[in-house]
Amino acid sequence: MRRSDIVVIGGGSAGIAVAASIKARNGNAQITLIDPAHEHFYQPGWTMVGGGIFDKDVTRRPMASVIPDGVDWLQTAVTAFDPDNNCVQLADDSHLEYGQLIVAPGLKIDWDAIPGLSEALGRNGVTSNYRFDLAPYTWELAQKTQNGRALFTQPPMPIKCAGAPQKAMYLTCSEMEKRGSLAGNQVAFHNAGPALFGVAAYVPALMTYIERYGIDLNFSSRLSRVRGDEQIAEFTQTDGDGNQTVVEEAFDMLHVCPPQCPPDFIQQSPLANDAGWVEVDPETLRHARYDNIHGLGDVISAPNAKTAAAARMQAPVVAHNVLAAMGHAQGTAVYNGYGSCPLTVERGKIVLAEFGYGGTLLPSFPAWLIDGTQPSRLAWFLKERLLPPVYWHLMLKGREWLTKPTLR
Repeated sequence: MRRSDIVVIGGGSAGIAVAASIKARNGNAQITLIDPAHEHFYQPGWTMVGGGIFDKDVTRRPMASVIPDGVDWLQTAVTAFDPDNNCVQLADDSHLEYGQLIVAPGLKIDWDAIPGLSEALGRNGVTSNYRFDLAPYTWELAQKTQNGRALFTQPPMPIKCAGAPQKAMYLTCSEMEKRGSLAGNQVAFHNAGPALFGVAAYVPALMTYIERYGIDLNFSSRLSRVRGDEQIAEFTQTDGDGNQTVVEEAFDMLHVCPPQCPPDFIQQSPLANDAGWVEVDPETLRHARYDNIHGLGDVISAPNAKTAAAARMQAPVVAHNVLAAMGHAQGTAVYNGYGSCPLTVERGKIVLAEFGYGGTLLPSFPAWLIDGTQPSRLAWFLKERLLPPVYWHLMLKGREWLTKPTLR
């Protein structure tokens, strides 16, 4: 049986970042990274593609180009876990033994969870920034929708980047406003949850834009079916007493944020909690039952926002704690739940939401520079110009600007 000292599952933001962080700390570390993908995507950039700011091709690179130097890449999938024997099963039914296991395969975008959605995507006005190939269609619709109805949806939590459905909506409205078509369009936001945003400090600024764009807010309203050829969306709405009503809405543009869940091979594994997520200690990110297993990124059970910014902060924590478990570092690194959501409220301005566990505000900059509770042009500059190179050249290279972990 093949063996590696450290096995990393997943070549997304979290997996590449943690492998790079370990290598930056210990260049001799033997690491095997497992992922079947041919390409790596900068997913936070898809919002900007859908808003006409980025070309979609700047958000992808060959997977081989982002694998850290000295890390072995197995271009295959993991199909099962055997944590009692410290090994994983691969797609060809072979096994790989590990000393330390890091689990970071991301989550599953469940397009088929809404009847009719998969067949409707990419035509008749149905789009989503959650797919690389569809984000340009969002921009196309933002430019051409006139005297119509534009609907934006958000499913039940948890989802990847909880602000992304709103970002698409605000940028679309900003473009309509610029073109003079906003007044002729009806825009509605259907949110399966009870609030506009989970951290109350950012809601007043967002409500200013809801009012400015004339957006019809619908809470406890879940997209339950898409009839694409008819351009009809069905929403299941729940009142305060739990009664449900199905409402039909016609649309010219429908931007869907699909339901999301753990990958099947994680849900079916001994690593999962009752909800299917990899069960970790929310501070150390070590598995709740297996001391030589850690998790990070969208797949874990910790109650943080599932964002690339969270993975960027988690990677050094896991890197340190894995090396400490191997006797190559001292102390325990802790994660404070940090996540960031740059809410693109208009072209050129962002509400920079930064927060940790319990909704605690965790700003990276002093308020005189960037007040995250207010729309900011400097925050837009950060999102448009600085964060992409930070991602490609710092986060994925193990260079930990503003992410040095706290030790206890």
